Amino acid sequence: MMNGLKGKVVLITGAGKGSGRALAEALAERGAIIAANDISPVNVEEVVSGINARGGRAAAFIEDVAKKVGAQALVKTVEDQFSRIDILVNHAAVKPSAPLLDMDEWDWHRTLDVNLTGAFLMIQSVGRVMREQGRGEILNLVAGSGKGAEEEAGAYSSSMAGLVELSHQAGLELSRFGIRVHAIDISTNVVKEVLSLLEAK
Repeated sequence: MMNGLKGKVVLITGAGKGSGRALAEALAERGAIIAANDISPVNVEEVVSGINARGGRAAAFIEDVAKKVGAQALVKTVEDQFSRIDILVNHAAVKPSAPLLDMDEWDWHRTLDVNLTGAFLMIQSVGRVMREQGRGEILNLVAGSGKGAEEEAGAYSSSMAGLVELSHQAGLELSRFGIRVHAIDISTNVVKEVLSLLEAK
């Protein structure tokens, strides 16, 4: 479906650190145009500056994807600037550490809002853009494919399990529009797996 990465517009949420940052840098090295999103400008602007300094092309977009208004504004701004979105990487996530019996309700809701609802909102908004384009790739980064819950990470593990199922359902519904949806386990070599997946097209 994807004919190489050169010139492809890749929108990455949570691109300021971790696997999101690693993918932004790796994909930029292969000629992709990076739309790097994060809720905080500190790290993501550093990522973008580094990519541009090395001859790549990237721009930072500061929005909270857990909010519908933020997610829709992000997608519209990226589309306005780059005219299209070829690949979406949902990486934005939070991971509070607290036993379920002691967890604050706000932490529970925020975890589900960012990790699961945020991914849903981005799939929905970007999916509509990709439907008009007739193709696209959506990659949801998950932890342990939602299995093997960690101690004191109940909210996070629950959100990851939900994201795996959301990926499956989105894949079923969006395939008719030429859109492929993947759940990528971050415990693997994410960069290698993603490059293998995208460069094979």
